[in-house]
Formats: sequence, structure tokens, C-alpha cells
Amino acid sequence: MKRIEALNDFVVKFANVNGSGSASANELFAKAVLRMGVPVSPRNIFPSNIQGLPTWYEVRVSERGWLGRRGGIDMMVAMNPQTWDQDVKEVEPGGYLFYDSTRPLPPSAFRDDLNVIGMPVTAICNATYEDPRQRTLFKNIMVLGALSQLMGVDPAVIEALFGEQYRGKERLLESNVRALHAGRSFAADHLKPPQVAEMGLQVRRANAVGERIFVEGNAAAALGCVYGGATVCAWYPITPSSSVAEAFEKYCRKYRVDAATGENRFAIVQAEDEIASIGMVVGAGWNGARAFTATSGPGVSLMTEFIGLAYFAEIPVTIIDVQRGGPSTGMPTRTQQADLISSAYASHGDTKHVMLLPQDPTECFEFAAAALDLADRLQTPVFVMTDLDIGMNQRLCEPFAWDDSRAYDRGKVMTAEMLEAGKEFARYKDVDGDGIPWRTYPGTHPSKGAYFTRGTTRDPQARYSEAGPDYLYNVQRLLKKFATAANLVPQPVLRAAGQKTRLGVLYFGSTAPAMDEALEALAADGIHVDAMRLRAFPFPASVKAFIAAHDHVFVVEQNRDAQMRTLLINELELDPAWLIAVLHCDGTPITARFITQAITTHVHALAVAPRREKIL
Repeated sequence: MKRIEALNDFVVKFANVNGSGSASANELFAKAVLRMGVPVSPRNIFPSNIQGLPTWYEVRVSERGWLGRRGGIDMMVAMNPQTWDQDVKEVEPGGYLFYDSTRPLPPSAFRDDLNVIGMPVTAICNATYEDPRQRTLFKNIMVLGALSQLMGVDPAVIEALFGEQYRGKERLLESNVRALHAGRSFAADHLKPPQVAEMGLQVRRANAVGERIFVEGNAAAALGCVYGGATVCAWYPITPSSSVAEAFEKYCRKYRVDAATGENRFAIVQAEDEIASIGMVVGAGWNGARAFTATSGPGVSLMTEFIGLAYFAEIPVTIIDVQRGGPSTGMPTRTQQADLISSAYASHGDTKHVMLLPQDPTECFEFAAAALDLADRLQTPVFVMTDLDIGMNQRLCEPFAWDDSRAYDRGKVMTAEMLEAGKEFARYKDVDGDGIPWRTYPGTHPSKGAYFTRGTTRDPQARYSEAGPDYLYNVQRLLKKFATAANLVPQPVLRAAGQKTRLGVLYFGSTAPAMDEALEALAADGIHVDAMRLRAFPFPASVKAFIAAHDHVFVVEQNRDAQMRTLLINELELDPAWLIAVLHCDGTPITARFITQAITTHVHALAVAPRREKIL
């Protein structure tokens, strides 16, 4: 039988039961390979309940550094009888099926084109341990040991990871090391030819990780908020964003406690609901604090009236939206990029909101800090649009960098000295053409610079007005401010094809790692595509210029309704026929194979279609 043979380039998927303790062991496998200098990209696929339902952990091993999902599984570690049929079906022909052979299975349960490796893990654990909990937990470590023996993972690396995890808990450390070597010994004695097929997936030490770090996007965004000067966080728990606020609290207790007095220099409030949390953030922003909330799609839906108030009253607010599958409750533990339109135009009436689109934890850190600056500079809500794939999975990325000389951009804030010197203060007046008015903090001056904050219409001096000209002046000025934002937000990243082409592709966010790989695969097949990674909304002028330079532009995104394509058409006033939607929305992260196949199919269809005349 054919065997898949690969060195430092394969995909392993673990199928387990949620709550069985498998997550820690699976993560140890990924980290051990990483410590051997080989890039990995793990993804935890878990249910929205606490215990009992199926969970999976997929690890992409790629010495070349591909970090997106590839598509296809080379080895399945099938430890969950509930999902056996589904798990077996996923494995590539010639791949490997590792399973617990304690209870014999009929030949019909297996595929003829797979290499099967059975280990009676439950029987070994039952004979070794009396405590039921130990039997469950150490079963996972024994599997880890067996895999490390079969695949060439250095056990010393795993032992070092144990040492870090169980520092000060020697009994746990010793018991885990014993279970690891029990699994290795069994594999060495019994899981070898001719008993089982030789394992063709191997790990060898490399030097392909460099200085990169391994971190979740939610933790990165939280740290970015700390560095960006946030002192207030109000939130309500919701998957997959809750760990943003939890990490923010952890970092604040480390960096935001006065060393002399022990006083906290931060305020974190778990509100009674999303509406209360955004209300607190709006209030804090109005008062001059840098404030943010973290939520997901359902939370944004509840927050829209307060978001509209912040937009119209021009109050700085930062919202970290860790997107998940929708609508309604949708798929709480699956990923999508489906909050674009609901966030870009949140609230009733005419609104437009700034959105930043990070591709990895490094940009989560950078964009969270940048959002706080932009919110102050523009006096408006700013969204950081991450998603579950980035937020809740560890990702290899560039180390975070911060310039200690960087000053926070508080925007146009009029001081008491300026007011005392006679500078005109008109809260909603555009004085220099960028659409951004001057503001004051409460209590700036005893008699000057005060104004009434309202969600109703007003004149440039903040006086209540229902006059049409006053309303038009205000909403047109807000449009001018939005145009100013296009020059302040992170600019797109262009990747030119190896040769001149009339094809282009636009993509953003967590699609980036899969797209990087897909572009290379397409080029190898003779399909050359210029690529532009969008990093923010509103779109800078370079986006329209990129589209104008190509006959056909693909827009790759992870939602059903082509929301980014809709924004491009609406905001840039484009002919919809120019933009070809490539959509993936089943809740799993998009794969390089999916993108490659979809674009290839479209290109073959375009080859026989007449070229269009374009008007921009």
C-alpha cells in the first residue's frame, strides 16, 4: 500500500472528547515540534458546550513556514468513537490512522487505502492506574509518547515543556514523564514493521522558526490595549472574545499598579450585558479615558444604538470584535468574517465606522494600540475586526515592537491655556478642512469650553437645532472626517505577481496565511495574480487604483454574502461585474487548497469569456 512520506511537512489531526484533558497533550505535541525549530500552526476546533461533545485539534507542520490551513489530513489520531466515521473519511489516501485498539473493530470500520496503527491505550492505562481521572489524563500523554517515538520528536523537548508547565509540582512532573516514556516504550516495542506500517511522517530538527513568537490573537490585542494607553475596559462574556478582557486584566495587574501605593491605575468592569458595557465605554471615552470593549457579532448587534450615539456625538470608542459564525447564536465556536457590514454601518441612520483588519497576533497588538489613537484622533468608534481563528489559536508571528518614545495621539483637545488665550471653541465646527472638530475634556476650564453632549441634531456650537442646514453641515462634515480617516488607517499591502498579469485578488484578516500559500501554488500552475491585502476601512485611494489596473479582481472572504465585496462596490462605486467573489463560510478557517481551486476554476471560465471594457 502507498504511504505518504513527508519530512517536516504534514498535517496531523487529533479527534477527542471535550473535557477529557486532551487539549493540553495536543498542545504539547505542537509546541514540541515548534521547539525543534519547525514552524507549526495549530487550530483548536471545539464545541460550544463544556464537556462531552467532540473536539478536534489540527496541527499544520511546515518547515517552509506555511501557517494557513492546507486542507486534507495526513494522520488522524482518532480517540473519539462518536466521530470515527467522519474522522476516518478525512484522511488522505496513503495517510495514517492512529487509534485506541483496546476494543477490536470490524474490518469494515477501516479504509483499505490507509495505514492503520492501533495501540491499546485504554487497556494500558487501566492496568497502570487505579484512579479514573488519571486513566483519562495519562492516556493522552501516552499517546503523545507513542507519537513522539514514531515521528522522531525529541522526548527531551517534551520533558522540558513538562518542566515549565509543572514547575513546583514535582509529583505531577514525574508522573507525566513516566506516562510519556510508557507510550514511547510501547511504540518502540510494538508499533513497528511488520506489526504496523512504518511511519512516513517524520520530524527533524530545523532552524526555521527564528525569533518569532507563539501567541494567541486575543492576548496580543489585550497587550496592545495596555501599550496603547487604555485604562478602562467594560465587557460582557461572549465566545470568542472573553479572553481579551481576561488577558487585559492580567497585563494591567502586571503593568498598571502603582508601585508606591499599590493602587490600580485601571478599571475593568464585567457589565450585566453588552448594552451596559458599551455605555460604560462611551461614558469613559467622553470623560477623556482611553476605553474599549471586546465582543463578537451578537454583542455588536446589541450595542448599535450606543455606537450610533458615539458616532454622532463624536466620542472616542474602541471595539474589538472577535468574529464568529452567525447570524443569531450561530456557531459560537467557529470562525467567520461576517460582521463587516453590521460593524461598518452599525446603528440606524447614516453611519460609517472605521475598521482595522489584522492578519495575525502581531497586527492584533499593533492595531489595538492604533485603534485607540485613531479613536481619539477622529473622535469616533473604531473597530478592530479579528476573528476566532486569530483570536483563540496560537499563531507563529513576528515579535511585538514598541517605540518607547511614541506619544499617544489624543487629537484636537483644547486646553485651559488655549481657552484662556481666547481661542474659539465650537464643538462641532470644522476649522481646518479635515472634518475633525476640537473637543474639551470635562472640567477643563471653569467658564469656557463647556458644551452639551447630545444625540440630537445641533449647530456647530453644540446648540440644539432642527434646522436643515445645520443638520446637513454636520453629516457632511462627518463624511469629510471619514475621508480623512482613509489616509490615517493602516494602508494596504501589495504583493506583485512574478510577471505582468490582468488578474488581481483582494483579501484581508485571517485569510492571509492561506492566501500566501495559494498565490505560490497558483503561480506554479501558471496563474499569476497580483495581490493586495486590505488592512482597513475606509479604503485608501490605492485600493481603487489596484482594481482599475486589472481586468478581473477576486475578493476572497469568509462569509456567505460577500460582505467585503459589497463594501468595495458601495464605497468605491464600482461595477459589480469587476469583482469576483470567492467565498468560504462553513465555520472552519479557509484553506490554501480551497482558494487555489476556486480561483483556478474562475480563471478557466474567464479564459473563454470576452474581455470587458471598464469604466472607473
